[in-house]
Amino acid sequence: MRVNQLCCYGIPVSDEPPTEPGARPPGPGQRPPESAPQPPGAARRQPTPATARRAEGEESLAEAFWAVAHQLRRLTRETLGPWEITPGQSRALGVLMRRGPMRPSVLSEHLRIAPRSTTEVVDALEERALVRRRPDPDDRRATLVSLTEQGIEVGTAIASARHAEAERLFGALSAQDRADLARILGTLRR
Repeated sequence: MRVNQLCCYGIPVSDEPPTEPGARPPGPGQRPPESAPQPPGAARRQPTPATARRAEGEESLAEAFWAVAHQLRRLTRETLGPWEITPGQSRALGVLMRRGPMRPSVLSEHLRIAPRSTTEVVDALEERALVRRRPDPDDRRATLVSLTEQGIEVGTAIASARHAEAERLFGALSAQDRADLARILGTLRR
């Protein structure tokens, strides 16, 4: 068997088709028998306890995480609907409310998005008169993004609605479970 690489589980992966135990591989110029395609090395793998549980209907940790993330995204869209604000715009308002005026490049770092995306977010908020750009008093070549009075009002209302949204989603958790979840998510976010 010629091994080309190791798969993510450390199992050797070959470019040769898998064969049934005791079956002879096809000779030169012969076609392998027709069967359902299998990934290389599939015949050698034994089910793990995790795959056995999933086969019995238990979802994986990743599946559970994505299901909750999907639910949170849906709740966020519903919550932001009355203001016709995107989640990215809402995050920008939140950062500006907590941190005050800042350069777009700094806002980009806080939002963890590309500077071009930050420009689009700020442009959309500026069109709605929720933020304004002004010269940076420390460096007139640079600009600062700051909230307008309307931006503060909308940001405050959204923060209140998001808090209620979080209570709906996480309300079933005890204070200890919430603290544990915050700690775990903080570790994974790094």
